[in-house]
Amino acid sequence: MMTGAGDDDPQRETPAEDPSRPEAGSASLQAWLTTARDDFENRVDRAREQIDATNARIMKRTGRDLFAAIGVGVIAGAAVIGSLLFLKWVFAILALAIAGLGVFEITRALQARGRRIDLVPQLVAVVIIISAAFWFHSAVHWTALFLALAFIVVWRVVAQMSGSDGRVYASIFTDIIVGCFISIYVPFLASSALVLLRHEGGEWWILAFLLVVVAADTGAYATGLAFGRHKMAPRISPGKTWEGFAGGAVVSLIAGALAGEFMLGIPWWAGAIFAAPLVLSAMMGDLGESMIKRDLGIKDMSSWLPGHGGVLDRLDSILPSAVVALAMFQLLAPLGAS
Repeated sequence: MMTGAGDDDPQRETPAEDPSRPEAGSASLQAWLTTARDDFENRVDRAREQIDATNARIMKRTGRDLFAAIGVGVIAGAAVIGSLLFLKWVFAILALAIAGLGVFEITRALQARGRRIDLVPQLVAVVIIISAAFWFHSAVHWTALFLALAFIVVWRVVAQMSGSDGRVYASIFTDIIVGCFISIYVPFLASSALVLLRHEGGEWWILAFLLVVVAADTGAYATGLAFGRHKMAPRISPGKTWEGFAGGAVVSLIAGALAGEFMLGIPWWAGAIFAAPLVLSAMMGDLGESMIKRDLGIKDMSSWLPGHGGVLDRLDSILPSAVVALAMFQLLAPLGAS
């Protein structure tokens, strides 16, 4: 019995799929999308590997997670700018909270090294000094400072008398001096920014001085990372170089000139004059805090801020610069009115 020719012939060729058919077009599109997706994923993986390698090299050299530091800086910057421009009282509360955290950090660090620093009067001093700076006049601000220092001294003396731990008078006196230093170093210096904020247009001067200080820190970091060869203070802060300082100074002077022209309403050269002492105060503040940490035998005041260390590690160059900014405001603000 004969069967139909070619019905079961394994040698028969399957007709080529017509590319004009809808099924063929859909398959080609899916294949193209799959290829494109795979190529994109490969590119993303390679970029991530390169970023991770770069970040690892930076961490090896500086001990900082660069991308975490950028993320924290962006969030903090947005909070500061938003509160300054829209709700000044929020900035005052933010300053109070930040100063309180800074005081908590340095108090705990000193306590860990055997110093008798009382946390409660330190935090009370933060509230008194910061609040007086923003909500009251200068006379009340200075009175609040003296009251806070007196409260710290009395608290330590009473605590020592009730403790009777046999400490010698020299150690007690040192504890009192260090306790008073904390209140002057953190809340009083920080309160200078709030005194500046009380003036008309003060929020723009605060933004300008923060811009200059951040430009100095960022410029010094980038320039030192790329070209740093000559150590500035190897016994205090081995990572700082003269090349980094020069780069930070140039960047901050440019930032000051631009801020003066477009933010403060003063000539560009006055903006550069405004920035010049801020470069020095930022550097001295950074080195001063590094000296404190080296004396305490720690790298960072805490690890609360990824990529930055502690709150006080970010305030080191800002605190003394707030006082300088207030002084420069008194000197240069009349140029904007003329």
